[in-house]
Amino acid sequence: MSLTQIARYALMGLYLFLTACTGVPDGIEPVTAFDQSRYLGRWYEIARLDHSFERGLSQVTATYRLNPDGSIAVLNRGFDVDKSEWREAEGVARFVQSPDIAHLKVSFFGPFYGSYIVFDLGEDYDYAFVSGFNRDYLWLLARTPEVGSALQDHFLETVAELGFDPAGLVWLNDTVSTRIDNP
Repeated sequence: MSLTQIARYALMGLYLFLTACTGVPDGIEPVTAFDQSRYLGRWYEIARLDHSFERGLSQVTATYRLNPDGSIAVLNRGFDVDKSEWREAEGVARFVQSPDIAHLKVSFFGPFYGSYIVFDLGEDYDYAFVSGFNRDYLWLLARTPEVGSALQDHFLETVAELGFDPAGLVWLNDTVSTRIDNP
């Protein structure tokens, strides 16, 4: 095998690796007739499947705003209780197909993107159920720091039916008496 063929296979492998993280899990359907302008703004994280990049964070928010080039600026922010400090991550999101399909790819570093799939969305854009490229990534976002039990139940029923692990969810509660205001 020549060096050129090896390089070609390596590039093909890298391409497959990079695009694999922007796929959609089987059975998950992105919301259609999506209105990105209604989705922009601040969202509060209500529940998530835990990951190292969010572990230990409370009062987590995600803020989305439109960039001049049509991409979406992403600012994730949360309070690290152990370190008594705020942590932030800035990224960029782009639609995978078109702006009316709620399947985006998000990057917080370099050319590496991960899927951001809104698969359930409140009629008034007041809540969103979001998945990653597989069933290890899941979030319940809302426009308010707290949601009612009916929405929590709807979320739990929906994600269980879709094969997510509800037992692994971390629920955030913004009403803790020691709450630190999010500036």
